[in-house]
Amino acid sequence: MERRRSGAAARTDLRAARASLPDELGSAVDRFQRHLAAERGLSRHTVRAYLGDVVSLLADVANSGPGLDQVTLPALRSWLAGQHAQGISRATLARRAASVRTFTAWAHRTGLLAADPGPRLTAPSKHRVLPSVLRADQADSAMTASAAGAAQGDPVALRDHALLELLYATGIRVAELCGLDLDDIDHERRLLRVLGKGERERAVPFGVPADAALERWLSAGRPELGTDRSGPAVFLGARGGRLDQRMARRVVHDAVQAVPGAADLGPHGLRHSAATHLLEGGADLRSVQELLGHATLATTQLYTHVTVDRLKAIHDRTHPRS
Repeated sequence: MERRRSGAAARTDLRAARASLPDELGSAVDRFQRHLAAERGLSRHTVRAYLGDVVSLLADVANSGPGLDQVTLPALRSWLAGQHAQGISRATLARRAASVRTFTAWAHRTGLLAADPGPRLTAPSKHRVLPSVLRADQADSAMTASAAGAAQGDPVALRDHALLELLYATGIRVAELCGLDLDDIDHERRLLRVLGKGERERAVPFGVPADAALERWLSAGRPELGTDRSGPAVFLGARGGRLDQRMARRVVHDAVQAVPGAADLGPHGLRHSAATHLLEGGADLRSVQELLGHATLATTQLYTHVTVDRLKAIHDRTHPRS
C-alpha cells in the first residue's frame, strides 16, 4: 500500500506548483492566501487545502494563457472533468469545486475577474456517510471502566479518565481539548472557554461527572506529571509537556475498544456520540450547533439523520408491521 505523503512533502509540492505559475496567476494566489489567513482567519491547514485546489485549477488554465481572464466556466468545467477522470472521489470533487467557487467570488469582488463563473460550476453530490457513534450505554461503560482505572490513583489513569469524560461531556474537538489552558476552566459555573476553528471562541458547559474527574486530575494527577515546561496546559503528556493529539486519540481508541460491541472510535467519534445523545435527549439543533462550534446549521443537521436512522432501526426491530 502506498504510503501517505508527509505534510512537509505536501507543502513542498504546493510551493513548487505555485512557483511554476505565470506571474499574474501566482500573484493572485498570494493575495488569496492573505485574504484567507488574515481576513477570514482560517487555520493553516484549511488555507493550504484551499490553495492546493486553486493552484491545481490555475495550473490547468495556464495552458491556455497566462492571465486570470482564462478562468471561465468552460475552463472550470474542463478542469473538474479532468479531476473526475483521474478517479477523484465525489467528496473531494465537491470540496475542490467549493474551493474554486470561493476563489472566483473573491477574485470578482476584488476586480481581478470581470465576471464570476463559480456559481454555475457544479460537482457530483457527495454521498452522506453517517458517522459511527456509541450507544448511551456503551458510552457509560467506557466512562465506568475508565473511572475504575483512575480509582487506583495513577496520574496517567486520572488524566485519561478526565480526558474521556470531558470529550464526551462537551463534544469538543481533540485539538480544542489539547489546547485548553488552566484559566480556560470556570469551575464554579462548570464552563470551558474553547478556541475553535477560525479562532472563534465559545463557552461550553460540562456536567458533574466530568467536573469530578477533572478536579481529581488537576489536584492529584497533574502535579505528578508536571515539569518546568508544562506551562498552563490542562492535559499533560507522560514527560510533562502539553498532551499531543495523537496520544489523546490513542487514549480514546483504547477505552472504546474495551467496550463489547462498540465501533472503533476516536475523539471525533465521541464528539459525534455527544451530539447524537444531546439530540436524542431533546436538545434543539441551534443549541447543539453552538456547543459544537459549527459555523453553519447544515453541518449540525447531519446528526438528525443519525437519530432518524436509529429510530428506523428500532421500528424495524420492534413494530409488528415494520
